[in-house]
Amino acid sequence: MEFETLHRTVLHLPVITTVCAVIFSWQLFSRYRAKGGGLHLLWWGIGMVTYGIGTFTEAYTSIRGWNPFVFRLWYVAGAFLGGYPLAQGSIYLLMKRKFADRSAWIVCSVIAVASVFVFVTPLDTSLAEVHRLSGKVIEWQWIRLISPFINLYSVFFLVGGAVVSAWRFRKAPQLRHRYLGNILIAIGAILPGIGGSLTRAGYVEALYITELIGLLFIYGGYRLNVFGRAPLPARVLTEPQLQTLERIKS
Repeated sequence: MEFETLHRTVLHLPVITTVCAVIFSWQLFSRYRAKGGGLHLLWWGIGMVTYGIGTFTEAYTSIRGWNPFVFRLWYVAGAFLGGYPLAQGSIYLLMKRKFADRSAWIVCSVIAVASVFVFVTPLDTSLAEVHRLSGKVIEWQWIRLISPFINLYSVFFLVGGAVVSAWRFRKAPQLRHRYLGNILIAIGAILPGIGGSLTRAGYVEALYITELIGLLFIYGGYRLNVFGRAPLPARVLTEPQLQTLERIKS
């Protein structure tokens, strides 16, 4: 009985995650408007919206039951868009604009085509579970081979971007909050990926847990980066630190 109660609680975690994603996306879009631009903030805001869509579909399924359209939306939002917009935001923050633009066009094109396949593939509803979502119902199973490449791209640039930023700030005591903030972001970005891998093995509940914890880590890291204590005068910072700091502020 206790296990069943715990299981139901875990299945309803996406409700909390969705609320958190909505709040976070609102803060990101507000900062984007306040700054008068900043493509990295725009992409991060979009990333929180898609993150929230993914967890909303999970919450809907937990409460209302399995639905074919909701499932397809979940797969696109989770498997293809779960971390990609966040990673693209990090690319715009840390890399040259030309590379960021080209990579955005290429990956978005792949995601658009893959999403069409998800919405037209037949579904084996006999494999569907009432209150759980799983990609095993997709009859064109080759579609599931696309998401690992997109997710690797997302993890590489999102986690890699956070690690690079943390590395740049590691020796500046006055910027330790940014060092710690980026470590939190890196951890938070890895967790949903771990949950997604477990989902492919049939442990969907692991994804619900890691999505919430990962989002809280990313949010905590963002708050430390943006609203941490003010740095010391610029003359004590190295050039890479100054460049990263200016991009974060913009």
